[in-house]
Amino acid sequence: MTTLSQAEVVQALRIQALHIQALHIQALHISARRGWMVVVSAFVILFVTLGTAYSFTAFFAPLQKTFGASRGDISLIFSINIPLVYLLGGISGPLADRFGARATCVFGVVVGGCGLIFAAGATALWQIYLGFGLCLGVGIGFAFVPSVGAVQRWFVTRRGLASGIAVSGIGFGTLLLPIAATPLIAWVDWRGAWLVFALLILVAGGTAAFFISDSPEDFGALPDGDIVGQGAEVFAGPITGVSLRDAVVSRPFLLFYLSLFVTWGGVSIQFVHLVPYAEDHGLSHSTAVAIFGFVGIGSIAGRVILASVADRVGRRSLIAAAFGGMAFLQTWLLFATEAWQLSVFAFAFGSCYGGIVALFPAITADYFGSRNASGIIGVLYTAAAFGSFLGPKLAGDVFDSVGSYTVPIAISAVCACIAAVLVMSAAEPPYKNERETALPN
Repeated sequence: MTTLSQAEVVQALRIQALHIQALHIQALHISARRGWMVVVSAFVILFVTLGTAYSFTAFFAPLQKTFGASRGDISLIFSINIPLVYLLGGISGPLADRFGARATCVFGVVVGGCGLIFAAGATALWQIYLGFGLCLGVGIGFAFVPSVGAVQRWFVTRRGLASGIAVSGIGFGTLLLPIAATPLIAWVDWRGAWLVFALLILVAGGTAAFFISDSPEDFGALPDGDIVGQGAEVFAGPITGVSLRDAVVSRPFLLFYLSLFVTWGGVSIQFVHLVPYAEDHGLSHSTAVAIFGFVGIGSIAGRVILASVADRVGRRSLIAAAFGGMAFLQTWLLFATEAWQLSVFAFAFGSCYGGIVALFPAITADYFGSRNASGIIGVLYTAAAFGSFLGPKLAGDVFDSVGSYTVPIAISAVCACIAAVLVMSAAEPPYKNERETALPN
């Protein structure tokens, strides 16, 4: 039997340590890549699903012409769709926490894509309500919150940036799909355009859904690309956070819920009526749709820039500032009649809207932890459902009655001011530095 010298033993231990370190570095890179893959997957899902929903404004006039319907009747299509997106988050979020975000996202894109195919073949308006309004809304509702909720579990220190990039898929969809819809409608009619969008949802959205991963802990990893055992006890124990029941009865949750409840009607009005509003002021349909594209550009800027800045200066104050900005901009809209004025409104409004959408999932995890993030975010977003249902439909009915959007826009500005006050009334979040709160006593 050969006896190793002390130098040989030391050398063997060094080699073993280097091998273990190499494995740790490899696992670290895999963990980081997987986390950002979840972000990219969520981006694609939101791009194809909510981008399609927000392209509705480009289809407004063609649908009105085909079915000979009033603005109120056409607005009801969107008023069915978007509320379901937010309302079903209260169901799909907890389901994703229990059964996995991948399954709920796959289900969502299949239902949404098939619903849009059905709507493309409609011969009566009720079939549009069913296909685009109900089925596409249900599909997005089962994909939106689970995909965004999954992102929150993969990041802590860069949670705002990651969340902002993921939900910027909505902004890019809002920018590109309405613009793409205009030549598509001219080429293959609105029915053909919806078939193209349906295939986009099924193929691109379905593929992305299979790359959604629920939690880094399932892969021996930790948030922000760390791994189990990396840096000793940087992160110990299970994912932190309060229960869904405790969250929904807390004061911060109620304040956030009310802020979304009072504002989202006014927000949703712009996604349906901004193009008709611009056309009422003498602009062509193509110009009006191009102006609406600035909402998407601003949304992208708000989601990425404000979300990354919020990681350093605080999400609560930026959300309140965004609500205040919305109030000012809706007042601006009351006097905007020229293309440049409407373009300024669209870009700035999109920035505020995008920042709010990006920051709410992250601030929810700041206040309540990430353990039940999908469920809490889902219930929170039900507040937006009520406004999304009432806002576009009532604005269309008011216009059909008096020929003006002044009253709905003015009410929306007041509500945005109220929301800013509500958000600033919440205390500082306890889970902002989740790693520290997760340390054992």
